[in-house]
Amino acid sequence: MAKKAPELKRSMTAGQMEMISLGGAIGVGLFMGASSTIKWTGPSVLLAYIFVGVILYIVMRALGEMLYVDPGTGSFADYASEHVHPIAGYLAEWANVFQYIVVGISEVVATTEYLRFWWKGTSDWVAGAIIILFLLVANLASAKAYATLEFWFAMIKVVTIILMILLGFAVILFGFGNGGHPVGFSNLWSHGGFFTGGLKGFFFSMAIIVGSYEGIELIGISAGEVSDPHKAIVKSVKSVLWRILIFYVGAIFVIVTIYPWNKLDSIGS
Repeated sequence: MAKKAPELKRSMTAGQMEMISLGGAIGVGLFMGASSTIKWTGPSVLLAYIFVGVILYIVMRALGEMLYVDPGTGSFADYASEHVHPIAGYLAEWANVFQYIVVGISEVVATTEYLRFWWKGTSDWVAGAIIILFLLVANLASAKAYATLEFWFAMIKVVTIILMILLGFAVILFGFGNGGHPVGFSNLWSHGGFFTGGLKGFFFSMAIIVGSYEGIELIGISAGEVSDPHKAIVKSVKSVLWRILIFYVGAIFVIVTIYPWNKLDSIGS
């Protein structure tokens, strides 16, 4: 008698799936990477984030269509194998593995930088080892445990960015924390114009911006673990990218409006 193939428990909720994708895309790319993109092209980086975001929305809609028909954990790698060629699927799988090795290392390095900023004297290698061990345990425990941790960690990032945007607009419009003197919007064009890096800088910044949005594709990978995948996929694909755009564009708008873009290097991330 043939053994029954193992099935996924589908223990994730739709909300957890959304937050995994949202939290995956909002991270080092915004908190530390924004200074690089702003340096390349100045305030016009806002348009670059919007432009790349629209392209990714089209890609995510296409992925969402395939996920709705076949919501498995293999996601784009399986679709490449089935609809293009097994070699395409093989390359997609290993490209994704390589991507997350690089991104994972960069995330750990960034985290150790923050820990050293908050707690002077923190050993980089000890902090890095603890972070890697924690992530390993969280991923190996269960899909439900991983989803719960991701949900709350992503929530911390989301709340932080929302508060940053709200306080930023209070500074811009009402002078909150600036002696009651509104900062206004002049920093968007007063230091070399809006397109300070020209078209060259504008297009170069997109290389970093595309990497900043990395993580949004986790919708595809987590779809196979959600209890009601069809409902979750429709909701996530329609809403997640727009939320990410609001967070990225809103946060960077606040940064380049409050502070001259050409002096951001002196204050760090």
